[in-house]
Amino acid sequence: MGKCIVVEGRADKMRLIPLLAEEVTILCTNGTISEVNLIELLEDYEHYEIVTMFDADKNGEKLRKLMNRAYPEVKQLIIPQEYVEVEKTPTIILRNLLIQAKFSIKEG
Repeated sequence: MGKCIVVEGRADKMRLIPLLAEEVTILCTNGTISEVNLIELLEDYEHYEIVTMFDADKNGEKLRKLMNRAYPEVKQLIIPQEYVEVEKTPTIILRNLLIQAKFSIKEG
């Protein structure tokens, strides 16, 4: 089974790629997305272990609720409120969230 992380945008994806020491598909919602579009985005990855990492803001909360409705089995990694955005979250925090979700992380 593969692993997949769903983020909001390309900047979030680019923050995570250098941290991962394993093959992981990272999909971007590109901001607001409908339930139909979300299902289409994830259709080919439904047999993967799917994790989300959305911003700690209004749009991120909408995406978490949408994901809970469409894919309640998905693990959601929550960015601490003080950092608001994935792309602005310190690397150590992102690394710890990924480790907690059982991803292999590069050293250093």
